Amino acid sequence: MIVHKLIASCCGVGYIKRGSGSVAALIVAVLWFFFGSASPLVQVIIAVGVTIIGIWSAYQAEAEWGHDSSRIVIDEAAGMLISMFIIPITWKYVLAAFLLFRFFDILKPLFIKKMERLKGGWGVMMDDVLAGIYTNVILQILVVLKVF
Repeated sequence: MIVHKLIASCCGVGYIKRGSGSVAALIVAVLWFFFGSASPLVQVIIAVGVTIIGIWSAYQAEAEWGHDSSRIVIDEAAGMLISMFIIPITWKYVLAAFLLFRFFDILKPLFIKKMERLKGGWGVMMDDVLAGIYTNVILQILVVLKVF
């Protein structure tokens, strides 16, 4: 069970009392800024891998922590990875990804809230996956329009 807690909490980030989701997303954004210049295939493998591991670990962690516990922040990590998929790695785009992702994750518009109704780890992860997809779509539009 300790492995699931470690994964679900992103190495303990989920134990931060306030803002653990934002901290997890920020850590991923900073790591991506410095190390995210991988090929699109590698980016997909990383994002899908984190999502699958997140579903599995969130399902296991929920048994002890309860449904969608604030300690589970692997969902924010996955959502942030999806947010930054094949966008230019500049501080402006990474910051925009972080802010847009947190907006969608916190307010949960456009069917994001409904994703939480899915059972087990799926419900924990899929709202953040959808928030990441919405964020990425907006960022892709900003890239095409050359906003930054």
